[in-house]
Amino acid sequence: MVRRANLYGRRLVIFVKAPELGRVKTRLAKDLGPSVATSWYRTNCRRIIDRLSRDRRWQTYLAVTPDRADRTNAWPGVWPPSVPRIAQGGGDLGAKMSRIFQWFPPGPVVIVGSDIPGIEPHHVSRAFEALGRTDAVIGPSSDGGYWLIGLKRRGPLPLDDVRWSTEFALEDTKRNLQGRRVAFLTTLDDVDTSADLARI
Repeated sequence: MVRRANLYGRRLVIFVKAPELGRVKTRLAKDLGPSVATSWYRTNCRRIIDRLSRDRRWQTYLAVTPDRADRTNAWPGVWPPSVPRIAQGGGDLGAKMSRIFQWFPPGPVVIVGSDIPGIEPHHVSRAFEALGRTDAVIGPSSDGGYWLIGLKRRGPLPLDDVRWSTEFALEDTKRNLQGRRVAFLTTLDDVDTSADLARI
């Protein structure tokens, strides 16, 4: 576990899973087999971390699961030891993201997933720019969810009572953000199945 950040600034958090055989991309594994699915996730995860963590306009962190994987020597070939790690903790996705948002001191925080091949630094930059004039920013996906959420963390966090991993996740989060200023980014998609992979 890293020490709590103590400087005001932009923080990007990438949610990652330990890239263990049979424990990641299980839907993709049903189509292509666990070895191919795990290999894809490891490669894509490393590319996203490398691509985004090199940008000095923000500080990058990894929010890892399982929690024991927050050691700096775990999976060095996929997770660079130079990128600080935070344990996600328990609960559903909303509880995990809320915990991460609350872990940081004041300042804008953006969370992204690790299975979105199309994410680039300019997407993250636009998210932080949007937070300069709004309370929240969301990067929607075509399946009804979202690949990015960023908050200034003023007021209650909008991540309770969300139907995660359904087509209603974005709708529920927007409902929780009623009355606050929200910006939306380009639609990007993650990879869950072989059809997703072929399309991307």
